[in-house]
Amino acid sequence: MRYLFSTGLVAAISAGVQLLRGTRDEPITWRSVISWLSWGITLALAIGAVVDMRRERRGDHVDADSPQSVKKAKKAQRLQFRSQKALSDAQGHAKDRR
Repeated sequence: MRYLFSTGLVAAISAGVQLLRGTRDEPITWRSVISWLSWGITLALAIGAVVDMRRERRGDHVDADSPQSVKKAKKAQRLQFRSQKALSDAQGHAKDRR
């Protein structure tokens, strides 16, 4: 349920509703075709972002071109830094005890 109300998906759906209202009584022109194509691309990107968020949350592989993979890499880097710091602190305390 959390993924259905993501801001990108809500924005894409509301834009689609507005586009439908605006082009309902108008004849089909090349501008309206481009508008619908643009809306389709926006919807596809919003769905892709939701899929990436779900994969990242479950711990599955996220593609490298996804913004979620940057978050995952930073989180892994932070964890590695913390573990190295804890190890060096433990080694420092062991030297002090000698």
